[in-house]
Amino acid sequence: MCEQKTIKELPACPVETTLTLIGDKWKVLILRDLMSGTKRFGELKKSVGSVSQKVLTAQLRDMEASGLVSRKVYAEVPPRVEYSLTALGQSLKPILDAMWSWGEDYKASNLAKSK
Repeated sequence: MCEQKTIKELPACPVETTLTLIGDKWKVLILRDLMSGTKRFGELKKSVGSVSQKVLTAQLRDMEASGLVSRKVYAEVPPRVEYSLTALGQSLKPILDAMWSWGEDYKASNLAKSK
């Protein structure tokens, strides 16, 4: 798991900095699923896909340490934990939208080539 980096430890290149924070398959999928709103751990695990509980927990903790995700624990039995994007996490929406568009274009061009 990647520890939160201080400004001095972050790469000089802004693209590399972004990749340091979200450059993992699971983190991008977590961001995608939290863009629509708050989710509980089980909902995230189901929507993200074949991620293990251990990996999902580690990714969420790392994203929380980076300031992208907030975690709210309710004093209930059984305990309820909800995850949501912070304002910083929400600011990644244009990046995810661009990735979505690029993926759609790529799939369409490959479909056209296969005909």
